[in-house]
Amino acid sequence: MSRSEEESTSNLMKKKGLGWIEWLRGWFNVIYEMLFQRIMASHLENPMPLPPLPQDFTCIITGSTSGIGREIARQLAEAGAHVVMAVRNTKAAHELILKWQHDWSGKGLPLNIEVMELNLLSLDSVARFAEAWNARSGPLHVLINNAGIFSIGEPQKISKDGFEEHMQVNHLAPALLSVLLLPSLIRGSPSRIVNVNSIMHQVGFVDTEDMNVVTGKRKYTSLVGYSGSKLAQVMFSSVLHKRLPAEAGISVVCVSPGIVQTNVARDLPKIVQTGYRLIPYFIFSPEEGSRSALFAATDPQIPEYCEMLKSDEWPVGAFISQECRPTNPSEEAHNLETSSRVWEKTLEMIGLPSDTVEKLVEGQDVKCKYGSDDSHQD
Repeated sequence: MSRSEEESTSNLMKKKGLGWIEWLRGWFNVIYEMLFQRIMASHLENPMPLPPLPQDFTCIITGSTSGIGREIARQLAEAGAHVVMAVRNTKAAHELILKWQHDWSGKGLPLNIEVMELNLLSLDSVARFAEAWNARSGPLHVLINNAGIFSIGEPQKISKDGFEEHMQVNHLAPALLSVLLLPSLIRGSPSRIVNVNSIMHQVGFVDTEDMNVVTGKRKYTSLVGYSGSKLAQVMFSSVLHKRLPAEAGISVVCVSPGIVQTNVARDLPKIVQTGYRLIPYFIFSPEEGSRSALFAATDPQIPEYCEMLKSDEWPVGAFISQECRPTNPSEEAHNLETSSRVWEKTLEMIGLPSDTVEKLVEGQDVKCKYGSDDSHQD
């Protein structure tokens, strides 16, 4: 058999979607979490008690003007950290800061919070943000990729960069931000990248030859777009963590916040929104949903846990459940071949060379096709 025939046969054998057993198992996990998450997390305090953080402990948080991100930003700031709200709506962020400062008045030092503009629907905006931050030459201790979209029932939307919007906001933009900020994260070592993921990755599938779901091989729905983008983030995070040498001192963690009542609910069908209001016992508040990300950002044992998972025998990176305990992501997330292809395809889509991580760790310049014309990282 010729090489081209072998490749053709291999392509035919590639999975076109989740098997029905994986699909059923995934939905079982989703439903189980919704029904029992409050019981499983009953040992957690709310709000999550945080250790005092030094004022130079710097955290960048995307999507921090609403929902989980807002709670993460407020609580880290109240714990003493220097919080950077990386958001599209800077006016809303400044208004929040004024309110938080007023509420905090008299309890301690003024909150150390600043705002920087970042639009995840523009990879140019992401690259410019990273370039501006790295130019400060200061350390970054925690990057929390929290912003995401789940446009339930909406028709497929393609960003100006040419990517399906769920895939761009939930995976591609956070991936670009994480990689480009590696120089600052290395300066802040030991540091962490915390990706706020979702239990819905359990029913996700990624076709690396059709990341935008436009070829017709699979019918596009918002659920397909969302769950696939969250799975892609888990896969990319696993490979990123394995490619980062121990001496870089960067831990990469994905977390599930649980089933949370956030602004996503406004995009749900009316009947589902009614269900959300009828079963508040099962649904976490944003404050409760923020606990796993806060735990991943501050718990002293996270670096040790992440380093343990670097072993060759373990195919995936760190994943923290909504009850703030290590857990396994989906079976599909353990697919090493697909994860490797997701890594390669993602770097291609976000305009970075395949050896980007290695070069940045060594302190070399890397060209990115997004951002300013001479965009590079030191």
